Amino acid sequence: MADKKLQEMSNEELLKQERTLKISTGFLAGSALVMLFCGIYLMAAKEGKFNTFLVIPVSFIPIIALSAKSLKETRKEKESRGI
Repeated sequence: MADKKLQEMSNEELLKQERTLKISTGFLAGSALVMLFCGIYLMAAKEGKFNTFLVIPVSFIPIIALSAKSLKETRKEKESRGI
């Protein structure tokens, strides 16, 4: 799917994109939190040994931030249209 500007999208496309972004951002944030808690638990269970479940959630932060920014822009466009 080619990227369209928010201003060029129809109302239905805009609502669909908002829903998709909301679900994906929530899923990514939830996954990162679960991995972080698993990493903390495994570190405590292995007496302080480092594991990759502590690194992966940190690498998700930029992806979550970009997704949240896109969601904010989509909501702003939706409000400007009065939807």
